[in-house]
Amino acid sequence: MSRSRTALLAALALVAGASGTAVAALPGDVGTAAVPCTVNYQVQNQWSTGFTAAVTVTNHSAAKSNWTVKWSYAGTQKVTSGWNAKLSQSGTAVTAANESYNAALATGSSVSFGFQGSYSGTNAIPATFTLDGVTCNVDDGDPTDPTDPTDPTDPTDPTDPSTRVNNPYEGAKVYVNPEWSQKAAAEPGGSRIANQPTGVWLDRTAAIAGVNGGMGLRDHLDEALEQKGSGELAIQLVIYNLPGRDCAALASNGELGPTEIDKYKTQYIDPIAAILADPKYAGLRIVTTVEIDSLPNLVTNTTPRATATPNCDVMKANGNYQKGVGYALNKLGDVGNVYNYIDAGHHGWLGWDDNFGASADLFKVAATTEGATVNDVHGFIVNTANYSALKEQNFTINDTVNGTSVRQSKWVDWNRYTDEQSYAQAMRDKLVSIGFDTNLGMLIDTSRNGWGGTQRPTGPGATTSVDTYVDGGRYDRRIHLGNWCNQSGAGLGERPRANPATGIDAYVWMKPPGESDGASEEIANDEGKGFDRMCDPTYTGNPRNNNNLSGALPNAPLSGHWFSAQFQQLMQNAYPPLS
Repeated sequence: MSRSRTALLAALALVAGASGTAVAALPGDVGTAAVPCTVNYQVQNQWSTGFTAAVTVTNHSAAKSNWTVKWSYAGTQKVTSGWNAKLSQSGTAVTAANESYNAALATGSSVSFGFQGSYSGTNAIPATFTLDGVTCNVDDGDPTDPTDPTDPTDPTDPTDPSTRVNNPYEGAKVYVNPEWSQKAAAEPGGSRIANQPTGVWLDRTAAIAGVNGGMGLRDHLDEALEQKGSGELAIQLVIYNLPGRDCAALASNGELGPTEIDKYKTQYIDPIAAILADPKYAGLRIVTTVEIDSLPNLVTNTTPRATATPNCDVMKANGNYQKGVGYALNKLGDVGNVYNYIDAGHHGWLGWDDNFGASADLFKVAATTEGATVNDVHGFIVNTANYSALKEQNFTINDTVNGTSVRQSKWVDWNRYTDEQSYAQAMRDKLVSIGFDTNLGMLIDTSRNGWGGTQRPTGPGATTSVDTYVDGGRYDRRIHLGNWCNQSGAGLGERPRANPATGIDAYVWMKPPGESDGASEEIANDEGKGFDRMCDPTYTGNPRNNNNLSGALPNAPLSGHWFSAQFQQLMQNAYPPLS
């Protein structure tokens, strides 16, 4: 749903819910000097017994060092939880007071908070709001009103998508996560890369506030403002908490069960969207990479494929991957400085004829579900947390050896692509052809696909056979393209940078180097993460890697936890090499 329509419905609901109560003059009817404060209260999501709401308060009076907003419900509504404000309720009366981090409210400034509530019967919007005891006028949703914070034509509106730049990385610094940077710098030799930008993974609901005393989303955004200074800065967030997450890989299972789509919406996406919409962060370029590995699993790991898993069949049947991705795109896409990039697997997953077009079509379905449109998609990201080589330069897909095509080699195995850059550019062209924006941009995660060191070939392999030719020349030294967990011999890849090739917005390190893909043996945990044999170096494989050894490093911790031995290997095998 568009912002202007949401505001209009909110205004109509206000009139309908007032039940004859007098309403103060609306902002469009009087000058702002006569309006001490404005309140925009929007019901963002509603079901039979509950709802979520977002509230934006704008102060037109003297600056405040703290603030309190109050309203009363006409019905049975009860606030059950909230964010960005201290909320309490007595009877029908609700009080929202500032948190320590958003206490200051300057003249002309706004503050936003949100909450989840329950109700029965009707859920009318309150008729009257006060700010520190002074009655505020309620936003009328008039898109011609210059004081309307949801006006899509207002050039000062931080939620206006028309203000987005074509490439959020161009001309911008990229956020360095201080938590990752500290771990990297503590490693011998790690200071050489500790200042590189990496993704911030929101891999469970608790990550929004911060896990075990660590930085939460707002902490990262505040730090990003500090790093930004007077220039431009992009911050990279990984949205990663779908119900039934990663149905084909137990190591990265999540906290939500296959049917818990409502929790995903109201307890995960809605709070994230509310924080990102805070005007305080309007000057940041917020890059979101949406739900790694989810949609590709519905193409390759469902019946009737030999690689099908029961969990992926469940997710295909209930549609909650598409619904979750669509909902995230819609809600996050309504924030004008957010740039959504959908995960598009990698060439060794989707590069085959049977997978390529079907995946593009599924991406289109997800991007037009739950109110999302293709305009909510700024681009796609490939190779996230994976190891596929950026560019294989010792052979091409068009080469032949003794009359046999490279596509027939055991390594390529009839794939259309030999590396990530050619795959990303081809996928971009396909997506544009089916209706995505012609300015669509691609990201390539190069955090662990350098494959340098002494094992890096300097030229093609012997022409004895097509297999000796490919295997002797390929940079990617994995046993099989389907291997993905803590790969032995991997190295850091190209350093993050903008506009590296046609159609590519940036090379990025979305997966922070040194964070494990999964435990090499079963480890009890409260993070919902199972033990996947693909992380066990003794595992002899399954149909997804053609029954080869996993190629995983030993003694690995749970996914996302620090893995010093892997970090050291990545630096040792970096390409380009570290100085």
